[in-house]
This record gives sequence, C-alpha cells and structure tokens, in this order.
Amino acid sequence: MNKIELHPGLVGDVQHVVQKVDTAAYLGSGTLDVLATPALVQWMEQAAVQAIAEHLPTGQTSVGGHIDVQHVAPTPVGLTVRVQAVLSEMVGRRLTFHIEAWDEDEQVGIATHDRFLVDEKAFITHAQAKIQGKARRGGS
Repeated sequence: MNKIELHPGLVGDVQHVVQKVDTAAYLGSGTLDVLATPALVQWMEQAAVQAIAEHLPTGQTSVGGHIDVQHVAPTPVGLTVRVQAVLSEMVGRRLTFHIEAWDEDEQVGIATHDRFLVDEKAFITHAQAKIQGKARRGGS
C-alpha cells in the first residue's frame, strides 16, 4: 500500500446546473421545483470525494459517515450551483470537510462532512456478507 498523501487544505469543486430531476418536487422531499436538499447533499459529498481522489493509495477509498447540512436559500431550475469542499481536519481514518455551496446569486448551503478511509476490498466483503447472512436467516 502506498503512503496516503492527504493533508488539510485539499479542495474539491463541482458545478451543476439545477435540472428538474434535482428538484424537491421530483425527489419527493418537497413540493416545489427548486433544488432539493438531497441533491445538494449529493453534490456536497461529490466535492469532498473529488478533493481527495487523487491523493489516495490504490485500494483505498472514503465513505460518508456524517453530514450536518444547512440548506439556506432556494435555487430554481436552470441556475448553476458551485460546491466547494475543503479538507479541514484529519484524525486517524476520519476526514472532516468544510463545504459551501453557492448559486449564481447567493450562498445556498453550508455543511460539515465526515468521511472515513476504508480498504475497498474489506469494505465490500463486509457489505456482501450481509447478503449471505440474509440467506442463512431465511430472508427474502
């Protein structure tokens, strides 16, 4: 395994144009055609993943563990949202990100997000073991 080259200050940026499939009405998290919080959260996690992607050794990845989000302003379909995640702290396998999101007019979200470094194979093996356990328990 290669040495991990992570350090605070790594930045990930993503941009998305809000589409109908990103709205609260479409996703069922509300009734309006504005950016849904679940879509915003997805983009926030995506920015965090991007910040560290090139700095992980082969066979390592990160998984989301916690996100504390404030969705502070609406964004209509057609506007672009830019999300920036900055790796702010590393403690053991836990990575903490400060994330901000802005549309073309104002800040629309802010979050603190924890991700955890994991070995890809071990993580998938653990997840797949649940399927085998379900079969042993007679679940469908």
